[in-house]
Amino acid sequence: MRFSIAALAIAVSLFSAMTWAADGTPSAPAKAASATTADANREMLHKLPFADRADYAAARRGLVAAFEGEVRNAEGKVVWNTHAYDFLKREDAPDTVNPSLWRQAQLNASAGLFQVAEGLYQVRGIDLANMTIIEGEDGLILIDPLYATETAKAALELYYQHRPRKPVVAIIYSHSHVDHFGGVRGVVDEADVKAGKVRIYAPDGFMEHAIQENVLAGTAMFRRGMFQSGGTVPNNERGQVDAGIGKGAPMGGTISLIAPTDLIVKPLETHEIAGVQVEFQLTPGTEAPAEMNLYLPQLNALCMAENAVMTMHNVLTPRGAEVRDAKAWSRFIDDSLVRYGDKAQVMFASHNWPTWGGEGIRTLLADQRDMYAYVNNQTLHLLNQGLTPLEVAEAVKKLPGELDRTWYARGYYGTLSFNTRAVYQRYMGFYDGNPANLNPLPPVESGKHYVEALGGADKVLELMRTAMDKGDYRWAAQLGNHLVFADPENKAARDAQADALEQLGYRSESAIWRNIYLTGAKELRVGAPQQGGRAIEDLVRAATPAMFMDVLTVRLDSDKAVGHDMTLNWNFDDLGQDFALTLRNGVLTYRENASHAKPDATVTMSKAVLDSISLRQLDFPTALKQGDIKLEGDAARFKALLGMLSSFQPTFNIVTP
Repeated sequence: MRFSIAALAIAVSLFSAMTWAADGTPSAPAKAASATTADANREMLHKLPFADRADYAAARRGLVAAFEGEVRNAEGKVVWNTHAYDFLKREDAPDTVNPSLWRQAQLNASAGLFQVAEGLYQVRGIDLANMTIIEGEDGLILIDPLYATETAKAALELYYQHRPRKPVVAIIYSHSHVDHFGGVRGVVDEADVKAGKVRIYAPDGFMEHAIQENVLAGTAMFRRGMFQSGGTVPNNERGQVDAGIGKGAPMGGTISLIAPTDLIVKPLETHEIAGVQVEFQLTPGTEAPAEMNLYLPQLNALCMAENAVMTMHNVLTPRGAEVRDAKAWSRFIDDSLVRYGDKAQVMFASHNWPTWGGEGIRTLLADQRDMYAYVNNQTLHLLNQGLTPLEVAEAVKKLPGELDRTWYARGYYGTLSFNTRAVYQRYMGFYDGNPANLNPLPPVESGKHYVEALGGADKVLELMRTAMDKGDYRWAAQLGNHLVFADPENKAARDAQADALEQLGYRSESAIWRNIYLTGAKELRVGAPQQGGRAIEDLVRAATPAMFMDVLTVRLDSDKAVGHDMTLNWNFDDLGQDFALTLRNGVLTYRENASHAKPDATVTMSKAVLDSISLRQLDFPTALKQGDIKLEGDAARFKALLGMLSSFQPTFNIVTP
């Protein structure tokens, strides 16, 4: 009996890269900044201390060798090109970019090998993150081997061109986000890890969070990540200029993962690695669910991972994730201040550039501690007065005191507006308490009612254009959203909405808000891309069978499953792991390390076979024929289950219905 392998492959191919190659979608014809946008951007020049150029010196300090040029993958395709950002060499910001964001984009464009301290180097500006290199007695320790193997390899080669070619003896993953581990196979061989020649250190829970974050909600995160990164928008003065914490992710690079050999499980642990003392400070639940800072006492150097970078970070990312704990984040920064503030002479992080000098380090840590504490406490202060999420976001316009004029507290990545709403969500959920919002109409139905109430499509377009003439693009975008969802084929409506979003993007100080607005504008003009994600082999192989079962439960179409109750045993004979699956009431559940006494069917396979199917290197009929899979019992019931699994569209619509 032949089975629908498409259904099974769909069920397991969820481990997709949060990156994509150029999709061939034609570029939208970006427009100029309006007069009101240009005025708003020029006004920023009077609000912030642009005469302070200290960060420009810091971002270039210790430059050993600049990196200029391209990084290509095995097929010869460009995955990174520093020249894509040559337009940032213009000193003054154009009207189409917020001057504060232009400044951050210029600072993040410094690409090359930098000496941070004696025996301590960083490669910055050729990936979203930084790769830090510690020179040990008998080899190198690498912190965060970047997003892609190609850029990681290029970074290490740049280092070797100017420093002794010592072997890599240790890798440290500071936290569980892909831009801090994805390039690992570009700098070490897994055989050396297995042989004990290379140790890999990571915080407790690393593997679970590294894999799972983009699994159960992986399709939606991938799609929204396209907007956050601006990856489909051209790099230019009217397009993507930065990502706030770096330039952006490598396009079409190879993502990899090698499991850690050593997990840091205690709040504080000290290890000697290649003759270098490394004190690890666990910081769970901060910027990542599994994260840690490091202190190098022999170098008086403090690594804050991604907990303290040169911008306000996200308490909740627009691409989607679990809401982070701003209170815990603030407290862990304070712990670092207390523990290392009087010792550290240089502080570096996984993004942006370092800070030198004890006073500057203590001030930055105290300021960022206060920043996250304020976001948490002020949100609670206002929500306890009855303000709703949007009202809180509108009320918290700026940070208190001098924090608002402090460059590393500006919202290039996270924003006050988004972070206050995230804190509200953490404590109160998404519902604002107003009964009118308890069960509102969905966007299409709501849009139709609004357009009708306002007098029809032509009237709404007139109102939009009037709002845009006044520079009120937020209101124009709200009107336009209703019109587009009510009448998605109305080209005039789509074009007007694109114009409104584009101007909002030009005004945004946040790099990712700009990317989101400009991506939305492009898709309104030329449509959504047709390209999806791709499976990442290392993540698929590292995923546990239980994670696969979780994927099956999410993929099940309950409407199709109702009335088809069944029991199924699924055994992984190489791992000695058994799963008892139950389909009942249109809901699929499972028990780990359990079996049904009288199942309708039993499937037996190895994890390796499942991986091959997940990666589409093998199909189910072939595996059955070869004896790689054994199927006992009612085969038709199992086939029916596969037919109940849905396929998710990785480029679903966002700015249109």
